[in-house]
Order: sequence, then C-alpha cells, then structure tokens
Amino acid sequence: MSSYSTNEFRKGLKIQIDGVPFQIIEMNFRKPGKGASLYECKMKNLIRGTVTDKTYRAGQSLEAADVEEFTAQFLYRQGTDYVFMKNDDYEQYELTNEQVGDVGKFIKEGLDCQLMIYNNNPIAVTAPNHVILQVEYCEPATKGNTATNVSKPVKMETGAEILAPAFINIGDWLRVDTRTAEYIERSKKPE
Repeated sequence: MSSYSTNEFRKGLKIQIDGVPFQIIEMNFRKPGKGASLYECKMKNLIRGTVTDKTYRAGQSLEAADVEEFTAQFLYRQGTDYVFMKNDDYEQYELTNEQVGDVGKFIKEGLDCQLMIYNNNPIAVTAPNHVILQVEYCEPATKGNTATNVSKPVKMETGAEILAPAFINIGDWLRVDTRTAEYIERSKKPE
C-alpha cells in the first residue's frame, strides 16, 4: 500500500487513518519560529461524512486510501435506496438515502454520476456539476413584474426546490448547478 508524505498533502487527496478513508478538504502550511513545519488539515470522513481537524509535522506520512472512483449511471430508486450501474462492466451498486444525500434531489434515471467505492463497497456519489431539469410546479408569473432579480420558488421534476427568475413557467427546462442548488439559465429539452 502506498503512502503520502506531508509535502504531498493537497486538497482532494484521499488518505486512510486507522482503516477509515478520509479526504483532505482544506490544508494549511504553517512554519512556526522554532521546530518543524506544521500541516493543518481539515478532513472529511468518507464513510460517515463528518469533518475533523488534524495537524501533522513535516516528514510524517499517511497511508493512501484504497478508494476507486468511476462513472456509473443512475438506474432507479428501490424504496429508499438508489441503484447505479458501472458503465464499463454493468455491475450494479446500491447506495442508501444517507450516502446519496442532497445529490438525490438532482439525479434522474439515465444520468451519469461519479461513484466512489472503498473495499468494493459504495460510499458516495457525485452528480455532474450542471443538470438540465424540467419545472414541475411554480406560481404563475405576474404580468408587469419586470423588476430585476425577482425570484420565486420552483419545484423541479426530481423534487428539488430552487429559486428561479419570476418569468419561469411550468414545463420550462432549466440548467441547475447541483453543488449550490442555484438556477443558471433556461435550456432546451435534453436529447
């Protein structure tokens, strides 16, 4: 198993501590007046989703996590679980509602996502940064309301609720940022 030295620490690096995979989400280098340099890391537990702070001295090393990421297609929901299929060998993986989290609000059948597995068990899924979804429900636009930056709540076909401009109507297709749940622009129906 490979390992990473502190000088290789960077945002996004996946490491293993006591058999648990973590991802570095923030890293700060600090050189005090005396002694070794310090690497202050904010790390996310990839199984539980919790965030923790750890500090390492220069020269220390951590084991690389045996985490694999690949493209998988969202097939369907089965009760509270989500079923994905790996695109190259058609192997299927099930993730719970907790593992999918907020991503579940933006994915629909047939969408390609990034699946993360650890020891052959799925632990997380990432949706594409932008998806095109149809408006399922919204209040009708008020005539004469031409003020800029007026927004209203809009319910998308997947159940996600976002804020969109007042001119949006039921049936419109919108491009949505899945990271921030924000409206980007009106779009054409996806092919």
